[in-house]
Amino acid sequence: MRKVLALALSALLLAGCSEPSTAPLGEPEPGTLRILAGSELADLQPVLDEAVQATGVKVKFTFTGTLEGAEALANGSVDGKYDAVWFSSNRYPAGLPEAAKRLGNQVKIMSSPVVLGLAASVVQRLGWAGRPVSWGEIAAQAGKKAFSYGMTDPSASNSGFSALVGVASALAGAGNAIDVRQIASVTPQLTQFFGAQALSAGSSGWLSDAYVRRATGPDRVDGLINYESVLLSANASGKLPEPLTLIYPSDGVVTADYPLTLLASAGDDARSAHQRLADHLRTPAVQQRIMETTGRRPVVPGVALGPQFAQRDLVELPFPATQQAVDALLSAYFDKLRRPSRTLYVLDTSGSMAGGRIDALRSALVGLTGADTSLTGRFRRFRSREEVTVLPFSTGPAAPRTFTVPPENPAVELARIKAFAEGLSARGGTAIYDSLSRGYQVLAPLTAADPDRFTSIVLMTDGENANGSSLPDFLASLGSLPAAVRQVPVFTVLFGEGSSDELTQVATRTGGKVFDARDVQLSRVFQEIRGYQ
Repeated sequence: MRKVLALALSALLLAGCSEPSTAPLGEPEPGTLRILAGSELADLQPVLDEAVQATGVKVKFTFTGTLEGAEALANGSVDGKYDAVWFSSNRYPAGLPEAAKRLGNQVKIMSSPVVLGLAASVVQRLGWAGRPVSWGEIAAQAGKKAFSYGMTDPSASNSGFSALVGVASALAGAGNAIDVRQIASVTPQLTQFFGAQALSAGSSGWLSDAYVRRATGPDRVDGLINYESVLLSANASGKLPEPLTLIYPSDGVVTADYPLTLLASAGDDARSAHQRLADHLRTPAVQQRIMETTGRRPVVPGVALGPQFAQRDLVELPFPATQQAVDALLSAYFDKLRRPSRTLYVLDTSGSMAGGRIDALRSALVGLTGADTSLTGRFRRFRSREEVTVLPFSTGPAAPRTFTVPPENPAVELARIKAFAEGLSARGGTAIYDSLSRGYQVLAPLTAADPDRFTSIVLMTDGENANGSSLPDFLASLGSLPAAVRQVPVFTVLFGEGSSDELTQVATRTGGKVFDARDVQLSRVFQEIRGYQ
């Protein structure tokens, strides 16, 4: 069991990969299901590979986030491109009329509740070992900073979204789905709860990897809110300094039920393939295999839970009944509840960026000021209370400009960011590492004055370093940085002819992540990065 769960954790870290195919995505293939899916399903690939032999059905995954998937359904961009969707839950898209009408036959395959995992020593210190603990008690201790945790961005990943819904619903305590009025009434308790959040991420897999790095040391994080399956996999990986104790709040959880969902527009061949695959995945032997491979619970009666599942019976919390309530909860999270962000953009404006590339950069930044009014864009904009610094560079770093988005009337400051972005121009050489080092220098006094922020750097370049210090020089300088900024992650954006190897080294050494914008719109990549900030 420990071995297969460790393999499952490794699979989660490969969530950006999808099954290769020789046919264009838009063309249906006999015996193939083209599925738009949540990235955590990458760990199901061994089971799906085996299913090909039994069913003749091959799965071709394209991975996406929670809001992106719902928006693709709502705006019809899935039509003719995919045969099915497979998210951890259909609750959010089912609340959008234009998305709901595209959902066809839904078959639940497995389940995993979203729970809190804390280092065993922390659970002992809090006195929570072996007794029921409510979300209210968890929130109270979080407000005292008695522990810290990581959680995914609820606009990017269903585990974070489910955690937000779960704790809000439990604290409201009404026994039915939370509404807009109740969200306002529990805001003080929710603010306490999210005050202890020390890590954010756009995916459950990356969050687990980040937690492994920060489970020890001066910036230690004590635990994670994530799928039960991910927490079990982390324990089985052998990488943690001490195991996580899983806490199932006594007042309930929100559970992912992974419905394999045929699209209403799917053709006859896809309908047949969907039925064969769903039937196969729900056979007792395959349900057992899924449980052993991924750490998720079986949904077919008669398949016994394995010993790793400490809590057998779960209390399920109600999900918000309206899109308005869900949107209000997400808006409150970003603008009021969670710790504010500090984001520093180190942006290449060298001569090679002239033309379409500088236009794409301007557009990507402007979109984050609220110009992108899509469902995804609304929750990926610069947020109230956020501190945004833009540091353009060419032959050397230019003067940085810092903006702080106020809680009241943010439009004025967002307009200033928009005007600054629209004024960016391309000329000169490329001093990547002098400029990145300058970025850390800019962050030092800001972090010292206000340390209670999620802080990150975004480095975007379309070329290789041509001026100033080198990558080895930069990496050597990291150890001499002030402690407050030494752990700030750099999210690197590969664009144009940028060096994949060098940008990967920067991201890896700083605890960040590489994002590839060579074949997708830069604005989409900038939005994706927002899930990690």
